[in-house]
This record gives sequence, C-alpha cells and structure tokens, in this order.
Amino acid sequence: MDIYQVIKEPHITEKANLQKGDTNQVSFKVHRGANKIEIKKAVETLLKAKVIEVRTMNVRGKKRRMGRTAGRKPHWKKAIVKLAPGENIEFFEGM
Repeated sequence: MDIYQVIKEPHITEKANLQKGDTNQVSFKVHRGANKIEIKKAVETLLKAKVIEVRTMNVRGKKRRMGRTAGRKPHWKKAIVKLAPGENIEFFEGM
C-alpha cells in the first residue's frame, strides 16, 4: 500500500488530547486495510517522528436515522501511535 493512502486524518477528541499530554500518544483515522508496520512507516516518513508502538482498532459505524430511512455510518480503523520521548508532531502542538 502507498504510504500516502495509509493515514487519512488525525482523530482529535478530548481523550486523544489527554493521551497526547500524559503518554505522548496521538491517534489517526487510517485506511481499513493498513497494518501496524505500514502505519509506523507512514508516520515516520511523512510526519518525521520516531514511533515506538502502534495500536489499532476497528471502529464500527453507528446506526443513524433520517425520518423513516434507517442507515449506518461507515466502519473505520483507528490507530494510536506512541511517539518516542521528546518527539512531537507539529499539527498536534496547537491543542
């Protein structure tokens, strides 16, 4: 898989901000077919940060209704990346 397709966007929530401060972990929405090795390689080359550990999870899409029609949001994959001490990603620094 191409490294430019692995990371889709950063996943910014209140819990993600706490993890950034406490344990130097950042979270991303990633391609559903990406594995931990591809995610680590993509973060290290594109964002130029040393990665210690990658944890992944598949998040199920929630059921939604619009009037009578029932639907579902798409499933997606989340990666929590632990950075080496002293490393940071500038995108997350403004938070």
